[in-house]
Amino acid sequence: MIWLEIVPHISKSSRYTLGARIENKLLDLLDLTYLAYFSKKEEKVEKIAKCILLSDRLKYVTSVAWEGKVISNSHFERLAPKLEEIGRMLFGWKVSLENPEKKNRDS
Repeated sequence: MIWLEIVPHISKSSRYTLGARIENKLLDLLDLTYLAYFSKKEEKVEKIAKCILLSDRLKYVTSVAWEGKVISNSHFERLAPKLEEIGRMLFGWKVSLENPEKKNRDS
C-alpha cells in the first residue's frame, strides 16, 4: 500500500492528526468496499454510493495534506492517480449495477 510508504516521511506533528485521518479513511474505504461487495443486491448501490463519497472525501483530505506540505509532491503524484482510479472503478461499478442491460458487450 502506497500510504504505508508515505507515513514515515510525515512529520510527527502531522502524522498523528492529518496523517491518521487519511489512514483511517483509507481503512474505512477498504472496509466499506468489502461490505458492498458481499451485501445483498438491493443494498449494493447504496453502499457503493457511500464508498464513492468516502473516496471523494479521501481525495480532498489528501489534497489538503499536499497543499499544507504535509506530504511531498512526489508522494502526492504517486497517491493521487491511485485515488482517482479507485473513484472511477467505484463509479463504474455503481453504473453497471444501476444499468445491468448496458454491459460492455456487442450483441
